[in-house]
Amino acid sequence: MKTKRNLLQAWLLCAAMLPAGVQAQFNYTINNGAITITGYIGTDPVVAIPDTIDVSGTDLPVTTIGDQAFYYCTTLTNVIIPNSVTSIGDQAFYNCLSLTSVAMGSSVTNIGQAAFLNCTTLTNVIIPNSVTSIGSWTFQDCHSLTSVAIPDSVTSIGVNAFEGCTSLTSVAIPDSVTSIGNYAFEDCTKLASVAIGTSVTNIGNYAFNGCTSLTSVAIPDSVTSIGFNAFAGCRSLTSVAIGTSVSSIGQAAFAYCTALTNVMIADSVTSIGNYAFVGCTSLASVTIPDSVTSIGYQAFYSCTSLASVAIGNSVTSIGDQAFYNCTNLTALTVDPDNPAYSSVAGVLFDETQTTLIQYPGALAGSYTIPNSVTNIAGYAFYYCLGLTSVTIPNSVTNIGDYAFNYCLSLTNVAIPDSVLSIGDWAFSFCLSLTSVTIPNSVTSIGDSAFYNCTNLASVSLPNSVTHIGDSEFCFCYKLASLTIPNSIMSIAPGEFFHCSGLTNVTLGSSVTNIGLNAFSYCSSLMSLFGMGNAPSVSSMAFAEPYPTIYYLPGTTGWDAFAQITGLSAVPWIPQVQTGNTNFGVQTNAFGFNVNWASGLTVVIEASTGLVNPTWSPVSTNTLDTNGMSYFSDPQWTNYPSRFYRIRSP
Repeated sequence: MKTKRNLLQAWLLCAAMLPAGVQAQFNYTINNGAITITGYIGTDPVVAIPDTIDVSGTDLPVTTIGDQAFYYCTTLTNVIIPNSVTSIGDQAFYNCLSLTSVAMGSSVTNIGQAAFLNCTTLTNVIIPNSVTSIGSWTFQDCHSLTSVAIPDSVTSIGVNAFEGCTSLTSVAIPDSVTSIGNYAFEDCTKLASVAIGTSVTNIGNYAFNGCTSLTSVAIPDSVTSIGFNAFAGCRSLTSVAIGTSVSSIGQAAFAYCTALTNVMIADSVTSIGNYAFVGCTSLASVTIPDSVTSIGYQAFYSCTSLASVAIGNSVTSIGDQAFYNCTNLTALTVDPDNPAYSSVAGVLFDETQTTLIQYPGALAGSYTIPNSVTNIAGYAFYYCLGLTSVTIPNSVTNIGDYAFNYCLSLTNVAIPDSVLSIGDWAFSFCLSLTSVTIPNSVTSIGDSAFYNCTNLASVSLPNSVTHIGDSEFCFCYKLASLTIPNSIMSIAPGEFFHCSGLTNVTLGSSVTNIGLNAFSYCSSLMSLFGMGNAPSVSSMAFAEPYPTIYYLPGTTGWDAFAQITGLSAVPWIPQVQTGNTNFGVQTNAFGFNVNWASGLTVVIEASTGLVNPTWSPVSTNTLDTNGMSYFSDPQWTNYPSRFYRIRSP
């Protein structure tokens, strides 16, 4: 608008230098013997602009309706423009809210920008054959305009020319038009049919965006490009025939055309843009011709009726998530001569079959990944609702971001010891997954990798893991216990948020920080066991009811930890387990389980009495990975009584 304001100021400066006059209902200026109407000062709602005005006894022709000449004439209802007028200026009838009809003379060649913008009651306008261009915003928001005849003299339709003409039902674009501007017919919600002339070479960005009543469109062979969002949101559009000269389908060109069942992509097309057909939920099949070299990001995302896709031999680039969330998709087939991609049993791979790119969303049951695969790409199994189990071979080293996200039926996955990293959100929302064993090869687990795995009850984290991302096990309601290995230094914010079934957690000796809400809403958490010195901690890492933190003798900082968090800090000492079947006489030996910190060593001593006792070491035991060791004393029968105690070495 700054540019427009500067132009208007410049025009006013020039106008001030011209002879000015007043005739009856009009202000005007004179330039080279011709009159420009600059303002309307009358009160009559019906105006017939004269073809001449008598100036000092000479009839001078009216050739121009100036910029903003009838600006905000809100009582004006009808205008007749004479044949003498050749130009209608910018915003000439802007916001004439009562204007219902305009008759233009046969000499008008130019209709300026926003000339009839927001004439909300305008129902009828006849554009004469003399007009060569319809300017930007010319009829924007003329909500009552039901039809318009564009003459074959017009060569271009400007930006936003008919945007928001919500009563316009049909339009015929003549063969003389070569370009349809950006947003030209956007949000013409009643536009049911459009005929595009055979000279149009470009359909602009958002040209028919939101034309929710449009049912079909034939794009002529003259068109070479379809702009961004050109037909996006045309919810009634059922079929599209793309002409043989179109080389590119723009970003989101047909996005959310939810009734679109059929699209014929011509073999002239070389690129399908990002989001081109995203959300076309009725599209059942698509053939990508051999001319296409690139398919953009999410090009067919959420085409939930799409059952099959045939990819031609020239496609060398497929954007991320191009066919994801296509829940009815059973096969992605690739031409055998394609140099970049391949398919096996409907599953999409790279050409060497070392990267699994996409597993069709409608395939159910179990799947074994081929031994050639080293990389499971991001989103590879995304939203595969019927997938129940997957076998990952020892060749795989990486599981990508979102690889198994929303595999709601996946109950079992075995991660081989070749895998080095698990990506962000890799198994999130796998609601049926009950247990996961992560091998010693894995060093990094991405953010939210197991987020909202609501039935996950058991996870084993190896000492190889050095990084666990934010919100890793958030909303894993059934996770009961977990040991953080000594290799991990930080427990990220929200790590175990809302793990309401979690009862105990062992913190590895290298943990130096616990983040915000790491254990918030873990309502069953009773015990934490610290293997090392107290870490720094957020005051909001825990929430009521507060658990007890047990710390090993000789470690430091736990009193301050308790003060910050509100937890009780208690020394963690070895315990004799008296409540299980291992306690008591077993095969002529008295024995029991000792429970303490994993990997630590205890000395069991015995004495024959408790009055002035003499304690003698009987056994030295190292606790296993579960923090347990069994002690037995085959000599117990040699003494009338026998007492035991446990100490550290």
